[in-house]
Amino acid sequence: MAERRRFTPEFKRQAVELLNAGHRPAAEIARELGIPRNRLYKWQKDIAAHGGAFPGFGRQAEPAAELTRLKRELARVTEERDILKKAAVYFARESP
Repeated sequence: MAERRRFTPEFKRQAVELLNAGHRPAAEIARELGIPRNRLYKWQKDIAAHGGAFPGFGRQAEPAAELTRLKRELARVTEERDILKKAAVYFARESP
């Protein structure tokens, strides 16, 4: 399987500048750069939405620690819910 290609923010900005110049079609620019044409449009949209900066979608620094914390919290909340269910059943039986 091919390794995923990564592009620097500067490369993306320059590619979008070529696209915005409007001198050549997007397909031609994409072919020269060796990228899909729709990726150019995506970069163009990202730059417009984020003011020239590309947001990071990479890995978080501590995903395992966060996952462990969330699992612990889920176990605690589930236990609390089960206790409340049992209490509700108990008090429902005792009501006249």
